[in-house]
Amino acid sequence: MNLSNILVIAGKPDLSELVSQTKGGAVVKNLATGQKYAVFKNDRISSLGEIRLFCDNGEKPLDEVMAALRDVQEGQPTAFDPRKASADEMFALLEKALPDYDRERVHTSDVKKLMNWYNLLLSAGKLTETEETSTTTEE
Repeated sequence: MNLSNILVIAGKPDLSELVSQTKGGAVVKNLATGQKYAVFKNDRISSLGEIRLFCDNGEKPLDEVMAALRDVQEGQPTAFDPRKASADEMFALLEKALPDYDRERVHTSDVKKLMNWYNLLLSAGKLTETEETSTTTEE
């Protein structure tokens, strides 16, 4: 899976997918609603491909974390709504998927965001293995 074209835009509630780049910014599509809109160079934009999760032995890229969550959940969404779930529920799922996450530096707000993103990416069909990933796995 490649999350480099999935964006987090400050002030926007959901994730967006890069549609095209323009001279002064980009055109993106909201993954939840499908609505397209323009973002500009002065907007705070982060790619999910650049985001890492703190672990005991360094940092893990978000695509590896999402793949681990997908495997633990067997390709299903979380059994709870991350916006309403208790911290214990969310951390228990993260513990199953990523047992070596850094318990001191990963906060409840981080896990809530992670679980929301997982559910959104799963419903948008963005958590499938790419051919490159499946070929590497077979070897």
